[in-house]
Amino acid sequence: MENPGRSEGLDRGGEGAGPLRAVEGLDHPRVWRVSADVAGEQPEPLCSSLRVWGLTLDERWRRTFLPGRPPPRGLELVVAEDLVLDEKVATALAQRRGAALLDEAGRPVAVCVDAPARAEAGARIARGRGLAEGSGLHSVRAEDLVDRHDPRLRKSEPPVVARLASVEAQDLEARLFSASYKGVTDFVTAWVWPRPARAATKLCVRLGVSPNTVTILSWLLVIAAMLLFARGDYGLGLVAAWWMTFLDTVDGKLARVTLRSTRIGHVLDHGLDITHPPFWYGAWAMGLAAPPTWWDLAAWVVIGGYVAGRLVEGLFILIFRMETHSWRPLDSWFRTITARRNPNLVLLTGATLAGRPDLGFAAVAVWTLLSLGFHAVRLLQAGAARLRGRSVEPWYLRAPAAEAR
Repeated sequence: MENPGRSEGLDRGGEGAGPLRAVEGLDHPRVWRVSADVAGEQPEPLCSSLRVWGLTLDERWRRTFLPGRPPPRGLELVVAEDLVLDEKVATALAQRRGAALLDEAGRPVAVCVDAPARAEAGARIARGRGLAEGSGLHSVRAEDLVDRHDPRLRKSEPPVVARLASVEAQDLEARLFSASYKGVTDFVTAWVWPRPARAATKLCVRLGVSPNTVTILSWLLVIAAMLLFARGDYGLGLVAAWWMTFLDTVDGKLARVTLRSTRIGHVLDHGLDITHPPFWYGAWAMGLAAPPTWWDLAAWVVIGGYVAGRLVEGLFILIFRMETHSWRPLDSWFRTITARRNPNLVLLTGATLAGRPDLGFAAVAVWTLLSLGFHAVRLLQAGAARLRGRSVEPWYLRAPAAEAR
């Protein structure tokens, strides 16, 4: 096994030899970082102190190639030392022998090769050379390796391929944060939370707070809000509820920008998202001092409508392999106001501030029925479109990425 800290000459003849250094702690592929040679001068020192979202570039590569997704044995990546790649692009490139990832100027910035070709690949990256005939390499762009469409985030945009030599770290962090944000979501998450969520994510990185810690705190706030609602303490309950929704935005962004997404974190986060709203609504109904018969009916409408709405959305995914919110621009727009947690909290908060939490709950019941009807109709319309031979796919696949955000 080679010494991962060893430097190698880039040119066979030894001219202009520069460092080719392996990222420690990786097996397959070995990732080798190489300094750029500027104007024929000696390569600059390896930028080991550069950090993006609190991570050195070495640490970003280590987290990208965690155990469980190794590429074929024998393949190695040689990358520009200041290169920051989207996680999906890096793992896809590592599967493509002889692929050279090009930047916007057409220069290779990362190459996947067999071990014997490592030095030559490093020389091309260091000198910014194009791909000569007979080199055995073929050029690829990021879009050739991964799909622009991310169904989890409900948007389509180019993956991140950037070099810190040509972009400020702060600008790159902003781009990575934006890339981690859902393209289709409710209006609170889309328009109110981004700035404070980015600041909170930065604070978590600075303090070393993990995404799972944020998620666990969200669970505690869910319980606190439920108990407060049940005893009729709606003001404090709403404070806990809004903090929970904010942290629910932060934990996912924190996981993505620091490459710390885990299965347990995914289960905790998405399990929380799906299960807690009915408990909040039931607790809200319990806290109302009005005669129970009317509010029992409203509670059944809200909770039953929520479950039925989730089933309709799940059926849409099962049939069409996509979320109903992504089908047409109308569906994406309606997702911003549909009867989900945040829009419903806006109704409850407004009514509580007006001294009528009972009317807020009635408004949520009505809006739940209307939203359920909308999604049921859209399911039928999509089915009719499929029967007529029309494709049912996300509308933003054929639209500029900016329109999907």
